[in-house]
Amino acid sequence: MNLYIRFFENEVLVTRIEDAFDFLSSIPEVGFDEYLQNDLQKYFESDATYPKRYKVRNRAYFIVIKTNASTLEEFKAAGLAAQEAGARRSDERARLQDALNARAVGWYDVQLFFKRVLPVPETQKFIYVDTSFGCRVKAVSKQDCYNRVIDHLRTRGDVDSRSQFPSIKGKNFSCEFLGMNPE
Repeated sequence: MNLYIRFFENEVLVTRIEDAFDFLSSIPEVGFDEYLQNDLQKYFESDATYPKRYKVRNRAYFIVIKTNASTLEEFKAAGLAAQEAGARRSDERARLQDALNARAVGWYDVQLFFKRVLPVPETQKFIYVDTSFGCRVKAVSKQDCYNRVIDHLRTRGDVDSRSQFPSIKGKNFSCEFLGMNPE
């Protein structure tokens, strides 16, 4: 495992811990001392894969990241690929949200499962019970349909406010557009 170390514009990718010590001691602002040396040694030898951040002064840190990359260019290319993958996931989420908000005025057939809170009179406590609910709703989009159903359930007197409702994107909520004239 190699280490990527960065302090502002100063950065390096090292394969040996001694090279990391040399790099950090060459930056006077870091104040490389025995404590920092021991802590970096422990981090380098541990199985931990999370990045470490060390405070230099108020709002100034240097970071240390474990990596399998063998060169600085390879490390940066991997970071760029991860950024692009994140952007693709973000675009996918935006498309899904656009589909949920797409205007389709009419009736929707809705099925959902939620955790309903019910009192247990013997113990004066409450339990969560899996509950299915189905209905037909007139709405202008899938998002509007979801909002109307959840609002209805939350305002019903027989449904406790602590009940847990599913996400619109989850498997426990489904709605099908029926058109303007449902059967």
